[in-house]
Amino acid sequence: MVFSSLIFLFGFLAVTLGLYYAVPRKLKNLVLFVMSLLFYGWAEPFFIIIMMVSVASAFFLGFPIAKHKESNLRKARGYLVLSLALNLVWLLFFKYLNFFIENLSAIPFLSGLQTVQEYSLPFVSEFPFSFVLPLGISFYTFQIMSYSIDLYRGQTEVQRNFISFGAYVTLFPQLVAGPIVRYRDVDDMLAERKETVADFAAGARRFCAGMCKKVLLADVADSYVNYFNAGLATESTVLGGWLVVIFYTFRIYFDFSAYSDMAIGLGKIFGFHFLENFDYPYISKSITEFWRRWHISLSSWFREYVYIPLGGNRRGKVRQYINLAVVWLLTGFWHGASWNFIIWGVYFLILLVMEKAFLLKALEKIPAFFSHIYALLFVAIGWLIFYYTDTAAGLNCLKAMFGAGNLSTATVGFTALHALPTLLLFAVASTPYPKKLWDTYVRRTEAGRIFAAVLPVLGLFLCVSYMVASSYSPFLYWNF
Repeated sequence: MVFSSLIFLFGFLAVTLGLYYAVPRKLKNLVLFVMSLLFYGWAEPFFIIIMMVSVASAFFLGFPIAKHKESNLRKARGYLVLSLALNLVWLLFFKYLNFFIENLSAIPFLSGLQTVQEYSLPFVSEFPFSFVLPLGISFYTFQIMSYSIDLYRGQTEVQRNFISFGAYVTLFPQLVAGPIVRYRDVDDMLAERKETVADFAAGARRFCAGMCKKVLLADVADSYVNYFNAGLATESTVLGGWLVVIFYTFRIYFDFSAYSDMAIGLGKIFGFHFLENFDYPYISKSITEFWRRWHISLSSWFREYVYIPLGGNRRGKVRQYINLAVVWLLTGFWHGASWNFIIWGVYFLILLVMEKAFLLKALEKIPAFFSHIYALLFVAIGWLIFYYTDTAAGLNCLKAMFGAGNLSTATVGFTALHALPTLLLFAVASTPYPKKLWDTYVRRTEAGRIFAAVLPVLGLFLCVSYMVASSYSPFLYWNF
């Protein structure tokens, strides 16, 4: 079930809202917990069991961690390691085991290894599911780990209510694609929160804005990506290569930020206030700035739970670069069990090390326009690496972009001309200027305030019209 679907809007969400606001305060977390499990298990109910094992292990191991963190740090650390291991084992098994087997099988004396697919191993044949990646496992695993680690550090109190803890992990607005919510950021809200008309209205507007961003921008960009990529497979052209990368650059931003908008909006409707996950990353003037603005919750998670514990920048430049290398190898691998994601992580690692070593100082001395172009160019090339899990196809696109293909063809040129207004719309929509103009207009005029109340309804109606006529369109980050 996806947010941009009719069954979610007019079935699941309507029922959930009705139940949530009908029950007394003490039952609201239970409603969210049960409905979130239904949301998650809609396509593959078996994966609810895996999630609940992770939830239960972290919940019950939280008690000995909290009990021993002051009196016996070694014992508390042992329970912490056990909790982390019991959660990571599912992620390693489902997401990475095949990757390791496939690469190890390239070694001559290990060439007989088989990947873990349905019926390939005796015990797997008994499972009632195909061997696929459980939705959102990377996101909810990190959320669970944040609870255990913060508990060990003494940065949060142990949660004694299983329903409340389960609601935190499974909360459907951000369950499968973030933002990654740390337990200590919402522990007070789990115990006591107040839903208001103002928050409900603001959340509904944010949700509708995210829906429009997904259906009207991201899905349109995706159709162009598919079109130009198909053309690139038959005839390499410079223009075709660049258009694939440019449209994918917009596609991944609008898609992922749309999900975050919808998640934050839904959170407000139910009384939760999640942190922002995007801050107009395409206005950045360096790669360092870009990663402060893109997928903020993931960057913050790795900084707090990996980079700083390793020593951060406190132990000299060499150690800092080693710490960065660890973080970015993990960041790349977190996104997927494929070499292109690892290469993507290394690519940004190299750029960030260069900026920290000397490039940032140089960028400060040149006009902002050129530093902005620099950032956009290298971010776009990074998305090329990210997009192509087939390395050969990615190299073909890269070579085409930089002159290995024909300059263009009549078909590509005509389509590019036709797509130019759309590209300009995407470029403007990815900046803060539309919001600034909108906020200024709304604040200053009565007509603007009326329009602000009507526009989300019109946007939602338009999106529903598109959804009726379109096919299933999941969010990109559901794959991670």
